[in-house]
Amino acid sequence: MGSQHTYGGQAIVEGVMIRGRTNVSVAVRRPDGSIVSRTDRINPFWTGPFRSFPLIRGILALTETFYFGMRSLIFSANIAAESENEEIGKFSILAMLTTASIFAIVVFLLIPLYLGDLIGNHFSSDLIANVIEGLLRLIIFLLYVFLIGLMSDVKRVFMYHGAEHMTVHAMENEDALTTENIRAYPTAHPRCGTAFLLTVMVIAIILFIFIPREPIWWLVSSRIILLPLIASLSYEFIRFTGFHSSNTFVKLFSLPNLALQSLTTRIPDDSQIEVAVKAMNTAKKADDENESLKN
Repeated sequence: MGSQHTYGGQAIVEGVMIRGRTNVSVAVRRPDGSIVSRTDRINPFWTGPFRSFPLIRGILALTETFYFGMRSLIFSANIAAESENEEIGKFSILAMLTTASIFAIVVFLLIPLYLGDLIGNHFSSDLIANVIEGLLRLIIFLLYVFLIGLMSDVKRVFMYHGAEHMTVHAMENEDALTTENIRAYPTAHPRCGTAFLLTVMVIAIILFIFIPREPIWWLVSSRIILLPLIASLSYEFIRFTGFHSSNTFVKLFSLPNLALQSLTTRIPDDSQIEVAVKAMNTAKKADDENESLKN
């Protein structure tokens, strides 16, 4: 029998964020070796009645994930900077977000768009151009993930990513959250952000097959305007596969997503599993306390 609530999370700098029923908890390893944690209450807006509507719940979930993900990342980055007696300010964070956004637009939107158009013109076919654009975007994404995975700091984040997935597996199977038990579970999980991104790429290829490439303003704007729809459809797919992971056909469809996680997860060490367990236990404790207050 599985857990009644699907806990999920995110790897951050030297730590793990876990999203519970009504709370988000973050656990981070300090430079001195100790673990610090923080818990934030989830605003009822994110978990209200709109969360039950297909497509709409996807937008809510992704917005909430981005918000708490950024808060957790800032928290962990400042903890990591304690040994340098530094603090990452709002201006620095804004500058990093702006730089990352420009990089993402150029690399994952404009370059595949231009190359797809360039190659597609030789065939005089919007269909071929759209497919080539999508495949190029997918190849660039996979290459990007592979290359950043070679960086030592990113490798550690990927190890925490593995610890988070393994701990969630144990939680869902109602197993005691001990290092020995958690090590029995895989680092890949059907409800993963990496799996979501791959699903976005594939659904975008399918959807854009039917979108004309003229005029040029529509070619560019359609990739932005339709992104919320693509993200919502991808969320529904990941949600469905997560709840039906034991189904044979679902397992087949999930194979590429699980395989991709071999690039974004690593086997964690015991200390990283300890951090993931701390985040999970803190989130569950806060949820249980909140539930007892209701009763």
